[in-house]
Amino acid sequence: MTFGKIGISATLALAFAAGTASADESCAVGKTLKDGVLTIATGNPAYFPWVIDNDPTAGKGFEAAVAYEIAARMGFDHDHVEWTSTTFDQAIQPGPKAFDFNLQQYSITAERDQTIDFSTPYYSAAQAVLVRQPTVDGGATPTLASLKSLKWGLAAGTTAPALIQELVGPDSNPLLYDETADTAEALKAGQIDATMMDLPTALYTAAVLLDDGVVLGQFPKGAEAPDSFGLVFEEGNPLRDCANAAIAAMTEDGKLAAIEAEWLQEATGVPVIE
Repeated sequence: MTFGKIGISATLALAFAAGTASADESCAVGKTLKDGVLTIATGNPAYFPWVIDNDPTAGKGFEAAVAYEIAARMGFDHDHVEWTSTTFDQAIQPGPKAFDFNLQQYSITAERDQTIDFSTPYYSAAQAVLVRQPTVDGGATPTLASLKSLKWGLAAGTTAPALIQELVGPDSNPLLYDETADTAEALKAGQIDATMMDLPTALYTAAVLLDDGVVLGQFPKGAEAPDSFGLVFEEGNPLRDCANAAIAAMTEDGKLAAIEAEWLQEATGVPVIE
């Protein structure tokens, strides 16, 4: 199995320093579980590319780097961040939390928002192309010209069929399946050459469900209605406003985009389709 080329080009030492835009570092004073310390939760284990080697304290991986950058802009240096872990479901249950915020790819939904509070999005999932290694060996590349010639399979009840027509315009009509999971089975069976999923799902499917899965490329943002991830807070936690200010500053000065490029393009080897 493979995600494509997995090569980490550089460390993220600069991810711990604020960019040209900054949040109000005094905002978080008196609002954390422990005075002077920011407690951040993630899953255990935490997976590539979100956290590298299941060690968020190293700041490597997209969510680990985002967490430390948010912390820095709220006034917490590396030594004043503590990590804890929860299961995915524990964090979104109602009631008190043993963390200041939690990040482990929580999609922002109205249902979850009834029991917890979300930050503004720190990541909007790109749509990605999933194939198998034989398709790559046959010459498929992350270009629109190459994608047109592939035999596509897509989930009928999603936006994928319309998006593929808009983004690619394949030479032959895609095969339609009931569920996204069915398209992975169709890839296994050799019925199709490619399918489209959001990037996190494609990375998971390539690594876990396919022996020779390859995430060939990801489409540029803006052409789709993406799934968005938010930090999870205990309902009513005033610290959320501080985090939102930090995320806004990171977006404004380009730091958030730089972290995304480092860990979700370069580290995974998933290029942007041209």
